Amino acid sequence: MTTTDTSFEPQFNTYLLGHQEAEQFFLRCWQNGSLHNSWLISGIKGVGKATFAFKLARFILNADYAKKDEYVNIDVTANTQVYKLIAGNAHPDFKILQRDYTDTDRKKILKAIKDGEQLSPIELKELKKSAYIRVDDVRTINDFLAKKSSSDGWRVVIIDSVDDMNSAAANAVLKILEEPPAKVLMILLSHNPSRLLPTIKSRCAKLELKPLKNEEIASLLRRYRPELNEKDVKRVANIASGSIGKALLYADNDAAEIYDAICSLVSSGAKFKIADVLDFCNMAIVSEQSYELVKELILKFLCEYVRNTDKVKEIADCWSSAVKVFNETDSLNLDKKQALMNVLVNICKQV
Repeated sequence: MTTTDTSFEPQFNTYLLGHQEAEQFFLRCWQNGSLHNSWLISGIKGVGKATFAFKLARFILNADYAKKDEYVNIDVTANTQVYKLIAGNAHPDFKILQRDYTDTDRKKILKAIKDGEQLSPIELKELKKSAYIRVDDVRTINDFLAKKSSSDGWRVVIIDSVDDMNSAAANAVLKILEEPPAKVLMILLSHNPSRLLPTIKSRCAKLELKPLKNEEIASLLRRYRPELNEKDVKRVANIASGSIGKALLYADNDAAEIYDAICSLVSSGAKFKIADVLDFCNMAIVSEQSYELVKELILKFLCEYVRNTDKVKEIADCWSSAVKVFNETDSLNLDKKQALMNVLVNICKQV
């Protein structure tokens, strides 16, 4: 497993591929003076929603409406003051709301700041966040909106993501959407908008970012992971399901090799060797991250396999059984290796 850099993270990234149509739609709304104050940006995880949201924020806080007809895109370069302030989370008219760190890990951060120390990338990665965005977190938006814009212009709030809100937080956001202040752009990100309150959805303009094409994923991998050879670029792109976030996770954790190992195991069918399955499962449980990745890849394999077999019912049953086994293992804290073995043996017997 390799260590990832942060250059592609949304607050720093000015490069967005595959969503030009959505960008142009937003630009036209702004130019026509019909820009809705609340936007629900949806799409699969890792498709670029947060990068898109930061791009909207930079544009709105940087653009000159008096020159609206001169704009052909919403790009804002990294050498602008707006970019630098937003990247440093220091722009007075910009706020992003995400899940906060747990109380324990927040104390670690505060102690490091007090002691004049800096947490290492590894320490930062290990910090845990709360399960939900809480109502107290949402109330900080009210505090932000109570202040006037620094230049009598727009203010921007990004909620990443509204899927992470508990019910009290969702209702608090709804109140803000019902009576939004003038020249405030609310950007709500969602991986699964069907689960949101209908009243929240009804008060937002909607933009769905489509899954990226394989060639777009490959292009982004060449940009963000230049050390990958072309064979691995294509292998990862083929299993990323249109998500560059997923593709980067896969590239950094040898997912293509794991996926190939699953295919190899299953290709033996009923003639599988239990020793091979055992070796694979031992590898899969070396860490929680590895186990979660293997679970995901097994389900992905079944979704792909069902498209190329006449055993549709059998594979569908395997998928349902695997989901049930994984859920029970997680909720009841059962043996992970045994769960993986049961799932893989069942698949081998069915194919």
